[in-house]
Amino acid sequence: MRKILYIQTSGTDTPERLYAPFILATTAAAMDIDSEIFFLIKGVTVVKKGEAEKIKIGNFPNLKEVMNKAIAAGVKLFVCEQSTQLLGIPRADFIPEAKIVGAATLNDLSLDADAILNF
Repeated sequence: MRKILYIQTSGTDTPERLYAPFILATTAAAMDIDSEIFFLIKGVTVVKKGEAEKIKIGNFPNLKEVMNKAIAAGVKLFVCEQSTQLLGIPRADFIPEAKIVGAATLNDLSLDADAILNF
């Protein structure tokens, strides 16, 4: 199966950059492409409990609704443990669907992906 990795480094302070990875990953899943989103640096703030509900731009639904569609489509979410430590966010503060992983996981996901997109 083909695989796309989306790397989200933008955080809740730049809401206009947050929708694309979820929409693209959901579309990829509908195309039978294995899709994963890796949240890195400020990107980890996106999957902090209660944050996605606060983000709504234009006529789009709030980010939590878009995120839920991605999760329901089978998109896998990964959170960089070192980034959570850098920002001082406890592990328990993240949504349960987001798996907290180490730096080596990003390297493995990148090597396994057929394409990588950064946001």
